[in-house]
Amino acid sequence: MNVMSVDGYRAKIEYDEELDLFRGEILGLNGGADFYGKNPKELRAEFKKSLQTFLAVCKEKGIEPKRQFSGKFNLRITPELHEQIAIVAQAKGKSINTLALEALQEHVALR
Repeated sequence: MNVMSVDGYRAKIEYDEELDLFRGEILGLNGGADFYGKNPKELRAEFKKSLQTFLAVCKEKGIEPKRQFSGKFNLRITPELHEQIAIVAQAKGKSINTLALEALQEHVALR
């Protein structure tokens, strides 16, 4: 995964073939903020500029810059997968929630 971090904020980095530039999109915001650069050094500098601009606008408008998360989300899966997960969780003496939480934490830790 192509992720760049600046001041506790993260951005997804992708290559834009049409512009022949790298494009960054700052993640987890209450709005959109992106930036472009030719190389990692330029990309990081543009990330900082875009972030500063976004934070200034949020402050001016009284908006919380980071999106808030409740800690809950719904996941739609097939009944067959649901059954398999329930059986594995039961065999391990865990709830489905605990099993899913551990799997998600492991996946995120690998990135």
